Amino acid sequence: MRLGVLDVGSNTVHLLVVDAHQGARPLSASSHKTELHLVDLIDQDNRIVDEGRERLEAFVLEALRIAEDKGVQELIAFATSAVRDAENGEEVLAGIRARTGVELKVLPGQAEAQLTFLAVRRWFGWSAGRLLVLDIGGGSLEMASGFDEMPEVARSLPFGAARLTKEWFLTDPPDETAVRALRRHVRAEIGKVVGDLVRYGRPDRVCASSKTFKQLARIAGAAPSTEGLYVPRRLFRADLSEWIGKLARMSSAERSQLPGVSVGRAKQLLAGAIVAEAAIDLFESEVADISPWALREGIILRRLDGLPEEWI
Repeated sequence: MRLGVLDVGSNTVHLLVVDAHQGARPLSASSHKTELHLVDLIDQDNRIVDEGRERLEAFVLEALRIAEDKGVQELIAFATSAVRDAENGEEVLAGIRARTGVELKVLPGQAEAQLTFLAVRRWFGWSAGRLLVLDIGGGSLEMASGFDEMPEVARSLPFGAARLTKEWFLTDPPDETAVRALRRHVRAEIGKVVGDLVRYGRPDRVCASSKTFKQLARIAGAAPSTEGLYVPRRLFRADLSEWIGKLARMSSAERSQLPGVSVGRAKQLLAGAIVAEAAIDLFESEVADISPWALREGIILRRLDGLPEEWI
């Protein structure tokens, strides 16, 4: 089956086309994306502005044309934090539906964490033992833990790298006081849910997915993406601590020159690093293993398993 997955994230809007069959790993056939940065197109009243709505509708129309050209048999379309939290999210979805015919489903934060966990579990397998999975998006941080394919505990916090950058860092590079204040805030709020996530036992393995973690691992010395999916990549807390100081002194332009860091995400890399370090440290780990699979793969796997889409 050729599936299309249209992911409207807070940073990137992404159409992934895969050849997928039950019992087999999904194989990417085509990928089309743009860094829309929807979280930056939300005004002071927490409403997605007209420019954001128009650009999103235009991308969905483009994605439909590409999906048709690529022979997609079924399109799964969903939106995450930026649309989920916007005051006019339903209005934006109705506009997309009217103009394109695409029914974008809003994915709750807890379901986002659960489906990401499923993908990471499938990637690392049963031998990984009890997993703690961390994922930093543009708008939210997802955390989930458990032994099985669905986590025992899943939590979502509004600690996406783009959201925090917009709310906390008003200069480039950011003010040192703002960096310290964000660090205190993030640690205090994550600390409130640590007990829930380790209620049934501490993890045997901490895993991390998402572009933010991949870029942080890359600047800390992990293998580049050109070496392929199957090269193990890890991110050490000690390296993160060192890099936070360096990133705080760099402008966005300087960060964009680092290996693996895109221009569009350079500005938010520091906020992402602060969240990543806090999460790894508060769960008393020294390292996180990077998973190539994340939310999109989790949705594909759930579709192939034939399970009911309870998150819709």
